[in-house]
Amino acid sequence: MMLLNRSHMPALDGATQWINSEPLDPPALRGHTVLVQFWTLSCINWLRTQPYVRAWSQAYQDKGLVIIGVHTPEFSFEHDIHNVRQAVAQRGISYPVAVDSDYTIWRAFGNQYWPALYFIDDNGRIQDHHFGEGHYTESEYLIQQMLGIARYPVSPEGDGVEADADWAHLLTPETYLGFIRTENFEAPNGVVLNAPRVYETPEPLQSKHWALAGTWTVRQEFVQLDQPGGSIACQFLARDAHLVLTRQTLEPIEFRVLLDGEAPGRSHGVDVDADGNGTLDESRLYQLIRTNGTVGERRLQITFSQPGALAYVFTFG
Repeated sequence: MMLLNRSHMPALDGATQWINSEPLDPPALRGHTVLVQFWTLSCINWLRTQPYVRAWSQAYQDKGLVIIGVHTPEFSFEHDIHNVRQAVAQRGISYPVAVDSDYTIWRAFGNQYWPALYFIDDNGRIQDHHFGEGHYTESEYLIQQMLGIARYPVSPEGDGVEADADWAHLLTPETYLGFIRTENFEAPNGVVLNAPRVYETPEPLQSKHWALAGTWTVRQEFVQLDQPGGSIACQFLARDAHLVLTRQTLEPIEFRVLLDGEAPGRSHGVDVDADGNGTLDESRLYQLIRTNGTVGERRLQITFSQPGALAYVFTFG
């Protein structure tokens, strides 16, 4: 964590909506220790911090701690309040959430990261901040110091997408699929932007690279499947593989995941069964693979039964 210059907490009046609370502002929060967390619903780094933030809320809310989540969207579908409310319910968030769809609170804090924590004392001064995952014990001790109490730190264990990453084997970085930020996209016959094209997956696929098969449109934020049976392949080295997905169709879209050309079996993620079957029915991050056994370089392929699937980013854990 890095010490700030004791600036005061900015106003929260830029929120477009509030969840779990009436609108809050710094004067009303005086006398409380406040923890502000910036998040966005499909971010794997935020998801893995949630067991700790939930546990802090439960452990310290009666001691004077107020946690405020600020949801500032990364992708277009994260502006949809239905998706935000769904994430709040799924992640067991009972503390107030400011919906920051216009980035007003983000800019007021000068924030640049998901997730980000800002520690604010009972006089409304920002004492410290932390960006990203980790440093949970140090963060909790700071909360205790600001509250004037001492106790053993919490020790939550996350399940599914909330479980800590296997950092020792996480060697593939997050991989965006939309053309603004994509890297390592293999398309032997070239890429067409914002128009349908038939793609073929090269053999072999290089390490940490990805490719399309079938008829897809490559857009700024995502790749869009235009005909049934299209697939995305990714060569990765990590325990877990996730993909952020949404859909254009009213009906859910079935998909099938293969690992090195076979059903994943005991290495299936929480959103896939042992045969590799899953359903795209919500706009969120899907865990496709959680390796059971030795972690090594693997090939993931996901095939969609119907057009209308939108894929944004692979993340790993």
